[in-house]
Amino acid sequence: MIVLAIDTSNQPLSLAVVKDDEVMGELTLNIKRNHSIQAMTAVESLLATLDLSADQIERIVVAKGPGSYTGVRIGVTLAKTLAWSLKIPLVGVSSLLSLAWPGKQFDGIVSPIMNARRGRVYTGLYTFDETWMELEEDRNVSMEEWLDLLADREEAVLFCGADVDVFWEQIQARLGDRAKRVSASEEVPRMAEMAIYASELADEDVHEFVPNYIRMAEAEANWLKEQEKNNG
Repeated sequence: MIVLAIDTSNQPLSLAVVKDDEVMGELTLNIKRNHSIQAMTAVESLLATLDLSADQIERIVVAKGPGSYTGVRIGVTLAKTLAWSLKIPLVGVSSLLSLAWPGKQFDGIVSPIMNARRGRVYTGLYTFDETWMELEEDRNVSMEEWLDLLADREEAVLFCGADVDVFWEQIQARLGDRAKRVSASEEVPRMAEMAIYASELADEDVHEFVPNYIRMAEAEANWLKEQEKNNG
């Protein structure tokens, strides 16, 4: 089976094509550009490089969030459009888990981090034992509260993702030597890893599949607050 995997949920754009759990090709762009402009072009370029046509793709895997509201929406919309038009299965995976791949060899627990602003993070807790297992579900939480939870577990923790740098001093102050971080080359998502992992997951209903934003977009939240104020 040939699988196309897509992640536009944060600054890095990560694409991969995997055939029968073997990586055919990967593309990662870690630059500040609009994914709505480059995502489909990048997909077409990767397929062309691999001498594949779209109708040879047999499954779509997409990072469904959390992450950038706009980025998540772009990736999910692209994945749903391709799955529907090609009449092939679609499966969603956590955008946080796509950052956790370096933890496959780590003797401890893995906490991918995305900056949610104002001292908060998108995070979850995973461990790997032949496959990924979720220990704490993905959430939007204050870093202080998250570190309290990790401190109580008394295990070594590997923090993954480029946004770890924003909180590293705070992490070290709370967890000390138990806190580890990935190298700079390991900070970006790898959708090839997620394509292989997703082979174990059930397909989604393409029409009902929705992103996992975890919290509503700030613009929507502000709009609702304004409506409540006006109607109060």
